[in-house]
Amino acid sequence: MTHPILETRDLTVRFGGHVAVDAVSCTFRTGELCAIVGPNGAGKTTYFNLISGQIPASAGRVVLNGQDITRAGVSRRCDLGIGRAFQLTNLFPNLTVLENVRLVIQSKRRMGFALFSTAASHVELTNRAEEILDSVRMMPLSGYKVSELSHGNQRKLEVALLIALDPLVYMFDEPTAGMSVDEAPVVLDLIARLKAQTDRTILLVEHKMDVIRSLADRIVVLHNGALAADGAPAEVMASDVVQEAYMGKELDIA
Repeated sequence: MTHPILETRDLTVRFGGHVAVDAVSCTFRTGELCAIVGPNGAGKTTYFNLISGQIPASAGRVVLNGQDITRAGVSRRCDLGIGRAFQLTNLFPNLTVLENVRLVIQSKRRMGFALFSTAASHVELTNRAEEILDSVRMMPLSGYKVSELSHGNQRKLEVALLIALDPLVYMFDEPTAGMSVDEAPVVLDLIARLKAQTDRTILLVEHKMDVIRSLADRIVVLHNGALAADGAPAEVMASDVVQEAYMGKELDIA
């Protein structure tokens, strides 16, 4: 069994008298793709926000690779290996798609953004950026400014930027939302390829059951902020309490 890379221990957040995430304890392992599902308002995105540092926890802990990061900010968690796509969206909206990816690579390599003025001379960086853009089928758009991209292409760029960041934990919150039927398979194929590398962990919030069936090794179900189910996809999807109370009969795989 692979070692746990990420843990949440009794993770909780309260907004006034409302408990949005209620003592959720989960362990995520290297090489695993875990889908986090539940009805609207279940606390899925809030749980993601707690893990990535967008909001502080009221109680509980977040542990990455054995290190307690509960009090760490977003940038520190990013440095340590937690990558969430939207954190990087429109990093530089007035620069080109290629420049955005190249700058993330520079940052990851601790080269700093100050080198941008001479970035054209960094052949290795440019080659790596082009390789990533080719993998998300965006090379024809490499010269476009980010602000000029369609919504679907911005979502694909999110994935490209996340790949450039090379995190230990990839976090995707409905990655195909708003995409056309032609665009969505490109992103799903990328996620599948990331999973196939087996040395990273992927957390995926998704409503589309066909996507979950095809990608997930495990499903975590949240309801009213609490952990309602956690297990193998067939086991969770076959659970009467999950089907009837949380997700509806669309989960029926019989």
